[in-house]
Amino acid sequence: MPLGVLVILLLLAGNLRGVRAAGNLFVLPTYAFVAAVLGLLVVGYLRAAGRGFAPVAPPVVPATQGLGLLLVLRAFASGAVSMTGIEAVSNAVPAFRTPEWRNARTTLAWMVAMLVVLFAGLTLLIHLAGLVPRPGETLLSQLARLTFPTGPWYAVVQAATALILLLAANTAFNDFPRLLFFMARAGHAPRRFLHLGDRLAFGNGLVALAGTAVVVFVAFGGHTEKLIPLYAVGVFLAFTLSQSGMVVHWRRHRGGGWQRRALVNGVGAILSGLVLLTAAVAKFTEGAWVVVVAVPLLVLLFDRIHRHYRTLHAALALRPPSPDPAPPAVVCGPAAGPPERAAAPADRPVEGGELPQELRHLVVVPVVRLNRASMRALAYAVSLGRPTLAVHLAPEDAEADRFREQWRAWGDHVRLETIVSPYRAVVGPLAHYLEALQAAAPELVLTVVVPEVVLRRPGHRLLHSRTGQRLRRALRALPGVVVTTVPVHVVE
Repeated sequence: MPLGVLVILLLLAGNLRGVRAAGNLFVLPTYAFVAAVLGLLVVGYLRAAGRGFAPVAPPVVPATQGLGLLLVLRAFASGAVSMTGIEAVSNAVPAFRTPEWRNARTTLAWMVAMLVVLFAGLTLLIHLAGLVPRPGETLLSQLARLTFPTGPWYAVVQAATALILLLAANTAFNDFPRLLFFMARAGHAPRRFLHLGDRLAFGNGLVALAGTAVVVFVAFGGHTEKLIPLYAVGVFLAFTLSQSGMVVHWRRHRGGGWQRRALVNGVGAILSGLVLLTAAVAKFTEGAWVVVVAVPLLVLLFDRIHRHYRTLHAALALRPPSPDPAPPAVVCGPAAGPPERAAAPADRPVEGGELPQELRHLVVVPVVRLNRASMRALAYAVSLGRPTLAVHLAPEDAEADRFREQWRAWGDHVRLETIVSPYRAVVGPLAHYLEALQAAAPELVLTVVVPEVVLRRPGHRLLHSRTGQRLRRALRALPGVVVTTVPVHVVE
């Protein structure tokens, strides 16, 4: 168990370094395993050819169960589970180089080819060698010991197998944080999972996955036979849903050859559903019940999160202005420049104290999106009677252009500056921008007005990042910067 927890922490540390660094770190064990097994197959088949490919008689194994339908289904389910993993490419398409779809398709083709060669080659070679399962040693270990009776090659095969099994968990670290990003973008997961670090890694999703993995691993004592049912039920539930969804997709769009494509996905849905049902029933008492119970609870949790965000969006939505709205006070228009520097008065105290009339203010309002919270913060800032500047952080230029169009349509009452932050970070780029403003005009007092949504339920507060507190911590070392929050109470 300590070794397993250590491997999870190592996977977390490697993936936090970024996609490219994690790929370079984990690629060598993969190549070592493929090379070791291919060498095992070549030597094994050469020895089998020396005896005319005549299979060795296996030892007598007493029957413990009759050959019935349930046994066949369990064998099919176990074999299907052992062939999973290549589907991870479909979730990681955005991480490939351009053109992403072509490189992902090429990678998937190579993975399928290697899977077929290794899996079928090992199965046939085990049959020719007359090996049968026995307690305490895997079939691959038996085959390697028989093929390499002397020399270091048996240890090489075992070491490569151990490494590839330990690093197989990295598939989840590659895809699950990205899945959380998609769910958070759709409003079914906390929005803190939208953040992409400066190393292009979804750090919050990686930490959440590692923490959950450690809890599950320790709860089941690190026993493989107890953990595999959880994996089998979960992965084939996803396969069944995705294949069924593709059938619905083809029926809706009805493009060229849609019947053939729908048939392929329909067969995949039936086979995946068969494995799912077999694994859930046969392994229910051995640990599969956890997934059977957890999945509906997770779906309910995601639905409640989505309902909360939907209620919040409706509560913060902008209302249409009245037919004859009163013109707002324009404090700092689009063409206005920065405030002029004030000359230091002659009677400045020797001790370096500041008089109230010496203070020159610039109010900065970060605006993520146009809603009631941002409008209330802007109204509060303008009411102070000081030059006001709105700052919008956009993940890309197209989003910045769309926001400027919305800003002009709403009235363009306050000067707007846009900052492109491709990593979807807010606090860091905004802090750098304010630091540059403060360095350009040290005599200015920058008042940063941040809207804050106040929620009554403590559980809902976990779904929101506290930007005001994070920004206050980031700007604490800068003199002349004040961060204040404008609360917006939402009744749920």
